[in-house]
Amino acid sequence: MRANFVAVFSGFPEHHFSEEITMRLRQELKERKSIVFITACPLDYEQNDDDCDGMHEMFVEQGLAFENHCVIDKRTDPSEAKKLVENADCIFLMGGGVCEEQLELIREKGCYDALLHCRAAIFGVSAGSMNLAKTVVDFFESLEPFEGLGFTNTTVSCHHDPEDSWRYEKTLEMSEDRVVYAMEDMSAFFLREGKIDVVGKIYRVENRVLRLLTEEDIRELEG
Repeated sequence: MRANFVAVFSGFPEHHFSEEITMRLRQELKERKSIVFITACPLDYEQNDDDCDGMHEMFVEQGLAFENHCVIDKRTDPSEAKKLVENADCIFLMGGGVCEEQLELIREKGCYDALLHCRAAIFGVSAGSMNLAKTVVDFFESLEPFEGLGFTNTTVSCHHDPEDSWRYEKTLEMSEDRVVYAMEDMSAFFLREGKIDVVGKIYRVENRVLRLLTEEDIRELEG
């Protein structure tokens, strides 16, 4: 696995990067010829095109435009998908859909191995972030875990909101069998060469006990 820089995002409800996130992206994204988005809604072509343009616009707004941007969905020819992944400077796994459908699309389009071994920065948001982990739980579908892409060791629950009682309870249920990292929107994990940085509010949840992530927790993850 060759990715040198991985970013795990929860969500951007206002469709803007924060200043802190932008600063980190500016440091890391020196080459910006191509960004490839991979949908979690393989058949929703109109939405995929809108989301691809909208998410790229978030980079444009911060002076981080890419020369080319595109989305991989059911329309994409497998040979083209593989080529896009191999030549990308950044690959961004999108959210808004079902985790397993995104993983199935990656395999169906023949770019699974290319993704695991590509030179690009690897980003995820929402379902895409969940799929970056070794172990994924998509509680909208089931509490049964399944294998993700393995770019991180952090099983995440995105869009955490203490006032969302249903989501809060599902996160607690997830934590009965594993450590879960509950991410509020506008939060992020940044991973580079074994080092982890955190932006925003992220909680460590284990055995139904939730607390804010500490520096000690981060060092433990790095180890």
